[in-house]
Amino acid sequence: MEKIKVSTAQFENKSGDKAYNLSVIEKLSRDAALEGSQVIAFHECSITGYTFARHLSREQLLDLAEFIPEGESIQRLQEIAEKYNITVMAGLFEKDKEDKLYKAYVCVDKGGLVAKYRKLHPFINPHLTPGKEYCIFDLHGWKCGILICYDNNIIENVRATRLLGAQIIFMPHVTMCTPSTRPGAGFVDSKLWENREMDPTSLRLEFDGMKGRDWLMKWLPSRAYDNAVYVVFSNPIGMDDDQLKNGCSMILDPYGDILAECRTLGDDYVSSTLFPEKLKLAGGYRYIQARRPDLYRNILGQEHQSEQKVVWLSPDTNQ
Repeated sequence: MEKIKVSTAQFENKSGDKAYNLSVIEKLSRDAALEGSQVIAFHECSITGYTFARHLSREQLLDLAEFIPEGESIQRLQEIAEKYNITVMAGLFEKDKEDKLYKAYVCVDKGGLVAKYRKLHPFINPHLTPGKEYCIFDLHGWKCGILICYDNNIIENVRATRLLGAQIIFMPHVTMCTPSTRPGAGFVDSKLWENREMDPTSLRLEFDGMKGRDWLMKWLPSRAYDNAVYVVFSNPIGMDDDQLKNGCSMILDPYGDILAECRTLGDDYVSSTLFPEKLKLAGGYRYIQARRPDLYRNILGQEHQSEQKVVWLSPDTNQ
């Protein structure tokens, strides 16, 4: 297995404007390819936009969603991949022949669709159907997996993807800068984004604090370290509907160390070369080999009643 150069991107998408979003995906893919990247990853629903979908009816979602791989967006990604000789990974809403709706993420190269994953824990819209399987695929000699946003917060999903063979896990998100029960969480004022050129410091303080990056650092490196995998994290920056997102797209190695991270306040990407030797040198590799499934097989697999309740939040609410 040879080393591989991977990029992860951040950009401010436009809600429902596939043509615009794909134009940005093309520009960043071109630039990454010119620097030698073999793969570039974009955020969850990077083609369609994400947060605005909480307001959409079933009929509106069906109009927005596409068949995969027949849809126009997949064909466009294939054109981009072929034109710049780079594998492109991006997200969109999917519909099937029975009009079921999914949150999908695809890997496309010059030959067409390489892999498709459906989010296991979708919640932005009640009309979405949860995916039912993990996704493992080959990319330039590496075994890869995909887990979308909240899927990564359920640690069993990451371990299962690793045990199925993944050496790189792509983790597209739309996250941070929203309220939750954790201390320090909350929305970031959109006026700070509008004034970012005059006053980048105030915005960066919010983005890097517990509303944003500091929270991410509590868990994301551990997913890479515990499972001895490379993690490719992608996240939008700027306004996503009425919510401000802070980017921080990054690549982490199997030690949990950050290899590269987007730190600009705008559309951007970063790249890193991944080396296969690290996969077995990292502590997580030894921990996986030392597992004793006989002790906890039945515990981890036991049935339970979910108590999760979803609250749809907007910056203008008092919730």
